[in-house]
Amino acid sequence: MSTNKINNPKTEVPTGIELNDKDYITCLLTSLKDMEKNYVIAMSEASNESLYEKYESAFLEISILQRKVYELMFKKGWYCLEKAAQQKITEKLNTLDTEYKDLDLGN
Repeated sequence: MSTNKINNPKTEVPTGIELNDKDYITCLLTSLKDMEKNYVIAMSEASNESLYEKYESAFLEISILQRKVYELMFKKGWYCLEKAAQQKITEKLNTLDTEYKDLDLGN
């Protein structure tokens, strides 16, 4: 295991043309991520507070489910993270800070 990777031991699945558990759950995670994005758009375009609240409620449920699916994939070793060097984190923070300041939000 590489020292730059953060992951669990991989749960092996059958290979071949037939779909396996990893294939199904990867598809589910992708669909949930897309649904989250679409609900954010729907909330921003809701025509009234009641509709917004319904969208928000559905968004929160999908968001919780998406997180549970991600955690399951990570637990099974099907999702791997990479450790970022402190310099890379600092550079990203500085970039975001600059972009935020450039927005000039009424200051």
